[in-house]
Amino acid sequence: MKVPLLDLKIQNDALRPAIDAAIKKVLDSNGFILGSEVAELEKELAEYCQTRFAVGCASGTDALLLALMALDVADGDEVITTPYSFFATASCITRLGAKPVFVDIDPQTYNLDVAQVAAKITGKTKAIQPVHLFGQCAEMNSLREIGVKYRIPLVEDAAQAIGSEEAGERAGNMSAIGCFSFYPSKNLGAMGDAGFMTTNDEALAKKLFALRVHGSFERYYHKWVGLNSRLDAMQAAILRVKLPYLDGWTAARQRNAASYRAMFADAGLIEVINLPLERENVRHIYNQFVIRVPNRRDELKNFLSENNIGSDIYYPVSLHRQECFAYLGYQANDFPESERASRETLALPIYPELTGEQQSYVVSKITEFFA
Repeated sequence: MKVPLLDLKIQNDALRPAIDAAIKKVLDSNGFILGSEVAELEKELAEYCQTRFAVGCASGTDALLLALMALDVADGDEVITTPYSFFATASCITRLGAKPVFVDIDPQTYNLDVAQVAAKITGKTKAIQPVHLFGQCAEMNSLREIGVKYRIPLVEDAAQAIGSEEAGERAGNMSAIGCFSFYPSKNLGAMGDAGFMTTNDEALAKKLFALRVHGSFERYYHKWVGLNSRLDAMQAAILRVKLPYLDGWTAARQRNAASYRAMFADAGLIEVINLPLERENVRHIYNQFVIRVPNRRDELKNFLSENNIGSDIYYPVSLHRQECFAYLGYQANDFPESERASRETLALPIYPELTGEQQSYVVSKITEFFA
């Protein structure tokens, strides 16, 4: 049996007639940049995320960059964030001349350890940027209290978390600006790069709309130095086909997560590996299903590969140990939980179309490995 980490073909083939029709509509219109498809998608995304505004852009990375630009993050500023995330979380801060100030993670959720945030705030802190890692919201209620107390805006890195919730509030609706990715592997994926931002602040929304087109409200007249980060109509049309299916796909991922938990318990493996912790009062959308394997993670990954089972490591190097961030002066063991997670975590297949038979095969092989 073969169990890929992700199989996009099943999903895309099922939607192929509708996607082909959506693409044909764009081709017939000859309007490929922004336009009505993007505008309609933005309305639908704002409604889905429970926000007043959604602003499409070219990628999740650009969403983070534009959000920080809209908040005037610049040279000499500091932004508090996590070292256990995708590279863009920190690179967007440094591209603006600001300094990423890392805070270690909670070892169970892999999200920012809120208890350590306040101690890192200085007079230079311009924003706090939590990441909703693997599809589960960071502790936003506590972070918002910190933000209000110190008058510091929050930016949600929700690239992996469209539709996730804390206490009934959606990701992207709990901060100044929420940032999302439509990379093809995401729960709602485009057929290329794409992203968007959410906000409830009309002034910020207007600024984001301008910044994505070179800081311009009117062609050739520029209020700010922005980016060329426009969402193209083809991707918007494809995403509009997919969006109505998102909650169903999320439910399937949640069922698969529950099945894994039952199977691992029946196999007696919960004493050997750590399963994902799902916080109370949250909606976890399971962009990834990440287990923790002390001591033998790499051996297990190789064994699964030999048995045609896909898996991946998110993330093998904590950001503070990346060569390009050496100038920040961080040392080994400065963020021990992030570094430990980098050594021990492994993502297993969780995509909506994954079958029970495939899951059983995955668990049986992991059982065989530890036996």
